[in-house]
Amino acid sequence: MVKEKKFSWSYFILGLLYIFVALIAFQDPASDLVAVVLLFSIAAILKGIFELFIRSKLKEFTGTKSTSLIVLGILDLIFGIFLLFNMQAGLIALPYVFATWFIIDSIWGLYISGTFKEISKGYYWFMIIINILGIVIGIVLLFNPVTSALTLAFLVGCYFMISGICYLVAAF
Repeated sequence: MVKEKKFSWSYFILGLLYIFVALIAFQDPASDLVAVVLLFSIAAILKGIFELFIRSKLKEFTGTKSTSLIVLGILDLIFGIFLLFNMQAGLIALPYVFATWFIIDSIWGLYISGTFKEISKGYYWFMIIINILGIVIGIVLLFNPVTSALTLAFLVGCYFMISGICYLVAAF
């Protein structure tokens, strides 16, 4: 028996936050890498908190617990705090850190997308396509660090926009 889906304020707020971060990244990609690191660190912290919170709700909706959500939430929190207090290191490592995060987050999205198949086949396929695109962006960032550094704000903006849209769609 599938439960009726209700509006999720947490997904909605996270989606709006991600879209806001994307719009800031698109404004002036050449000069706002520090701002992107700062906003990214805040978004990673909020995402980690959200993942830890949503873990308890996952069992309620799907009947399964996810230890990986705890691990991913804690890693996002640590990563966000590290970037927040080490801005220079964040700028140097930015292409590699983002690439790794894109790939891991997108693989995780593919892994959990099966839980949405029963709720909505359209959203299931949307998740599959978006997460495959996230993996491709991550691989491009990982293997072309110089190019990635020059286009990073734009690629980060794309990733946050796509993720924000996913969260907004999931909210409804």
